[in-house]
Amino acid sequence: MKNTDRDLPRRKFIHGGLILSAAVLACSRRIAAAAEKEKGEEEVSPAEDLMREHGVLKRVLLVYDEAIRRPTENEDLPPEPVADAAKIIREFIEDYHEKLEEKYLFPRFEKAGKLVDLVKTLREQHDGGRQVTDLTMSLIKGGVPKDAADRARLTESLRQFVRMYAPHEAREDTVLFPAFRKIVSENEYDSLGEEFEKKEHELFGEDGFEKMVHRVATIEKALGIYELSQFTPKIEQVKEAGSR
Repeated sequence: MKNTDRDLPRRKFIHGGLILSAAVLACSRRIAAAAEKEKGEEEVSPAEDLMREHGVLKRVLLVYDEAIRRPTENEDLPPEPVADAAKIIREFIEDYHEKLEEKYLFPRFEKAGKLVDLVKTLREQHDGGRQVTDLTMSLIKGGVPKDAADRARLTESLRQFVRMYAPHEAREDTVLFPAFRKIVSENEYDSLGEEFEKKEHELFGEDGFEKMVHRVATIEKALGIYELSQFTPKIEQVKEAGSR
């Protein structure tokens, strides 16, 4: 009995050690799981986020190109894809993407005295683009216009939008966004990335960007321009055209 009493503290020590070890192991596993989850999550910088959204815009511009082409070649143009494309422009590009630029990017360049003329032009083009979208949406609201003059106005509004936004987004991608990283601190840059993501989730849900890509893909399929391979140059046709 005395030996048992003498061993009691030792047994308690061992038991306590086992409990502590189990707790430490469980904690380590939780930390490792959290780190793995964080590692697996995609971290997108503010510039990359905006450039990905430009990818959505570029695909809508291709939809607009198709809507411009069809009437000139006497091909049928269903109104729904064009109307849906204009809605994406209004909801995702003009009311979200451009608002981010106007609230978080443009004022910082103006305050820093950097690329002020470029920012001024970009602001003006945002305003002009919204007016063009207003016109496009009003013309396509009841279907493809039957009146020849209205059809011409629709084609022209699409053409103007494409003509402006192709160089607009290219200048932002190659000049404005790279320069933005240089005029803000690292902490501010990172916090803006979180702010952009938060705003996207508020407006479009957890997978807002992916949802927009899916919407554009649906429009492309409706117009028969989804398969990327169809845009691959046919070399024989190029050679034949050059020999004429």
